[in-house]
Amino acid sequence: MPNATLDLARAAVGELTAIRRDIHAHPEIGMNEFRTADLVARKLEEWGIEVHRGVGVTGVVGVLRNGNGQASVGLRADMDALPIVEATGLPHASQTQGLMHACGHDGHTTMLLGAAKLLAETRAFNGTVNFIFQPGEEGAGGALAMLNDGLFERFPCNFVYGMHNRPGLEVGKFRIGLGARYASASMFEIHVTGKGTHGARPDEGIDSTLIVCHLATALQSIVSRNVPARDTAVLSITQVHAGDAFNVIPETAWLGGTVRTMRSDVLEMIERNMRRLAGTIGAGFGAEATVSFRTIASPVVNNTEEAIALGDVAAAIAGEANVERDAPPVMGSEDFAYMMERVPGAHISIGNGDTAGVHNHRYDFNDDAIPYGAALYATIVEKKLPKGTAD
Repeated sequence: MPNATLDLARAAVGELTAIRRDIHAHPEIGMNEFRTADLVARKLEEWGIEVHRGVGVTGVVGVLRNGNGQASVGLRADMDALPIVEATGLPHASQTQGLMHACGHDGHTTMLLGAAKLLAETRAFNGTVNFIFQPGEEGAGGALAMLNDGLFERFPCNFVYGMHNRPGLEVGKFRIGLGARYASASMFEIHVTGKGTHGARPDEGIDSTLIVCHLATALQSIVSRNVPARDTAVLSITQVHAGDAFNVIPETAWLGGTVRTMRSDVLEMIERNMRRLAGTIGAGFGAEATVSFRTIASPVVNNTEEAIALGDVAAAIAGEANVERDAPPVMGSEDFAYMMERVPGAHISIGNGDTAGVHNHRYDFNDDAIPYGAALYATIVEKKLPKGTAD
């Protein structure tokens, strides 16, 4: 179906694709996105947009005002890459050994730049748009860094919107839903200190390896025996470390992993029970067990009104048949959640086509999706800040 904003975005796709591939070729890890931030800032300035650098270390905020409207919209994209060795073999593949844009943040940044370019040209809105380019989404605390640097005090927003590409979903399609959309994300480590001894004389020591094995089993009871079946939670042990010799029972051992939930109270219960089990099991063997538990993202919860509005905009761009409005939530995480806790907003998934999954060494963002994302962001601004309105 014809859409004027989508047509404008398609007209700019050559320039935007070049930007995206340049960012892809020069990936930067979280909170070190200096080159990317500079590129973003220079492009915004080129299009006549007011630029603020260094918001939350390497974050960038572009401000575009039009008319006399007092309302404001925030549009957010993440900029950081991952510590993964790229194996795509593409001409624009990473030039930085050990880093790659394996999650599509290069595409997210480009789509937001595309929206900025469109809105700077058309100015078909009345109010203020804040283009929020966030660092450090991949566990580096970038959203909180921007918020702690006064993001919404310096750049007030009545609404805030974000998106993430979805491999396996056709380009030109969107998924959204009400309520919780992404899980919280926490990382934990449990360190056990026992008493080392020779492997042939276990009676002379306190076996930290045995204790870690008991903990690994006991931790699985937290979700299965404490979380109601109607709720959702995942506790996965992803690391176990102990010793470096065949004939030595090590004094120390540790395990680590991740916890994902859709509700903050469930997350708090899991942490509480983890600390209780670690303490009692460690003490039962005569050892000491300490827990480190760090939450890097709370659950992403869409505001009902804003999720409906963003879904309506997606339908206006791509057609109602291409918008899944009641998509199931996923157990991945997004620290955009912290921004949505401060300001009503919504998060949507955009199709990336038949590509490798995110966080995969063969992943690449699909440039065909750029016009859809840019048009979506530009159109939600026009919807929330309609021309012809005043205060």
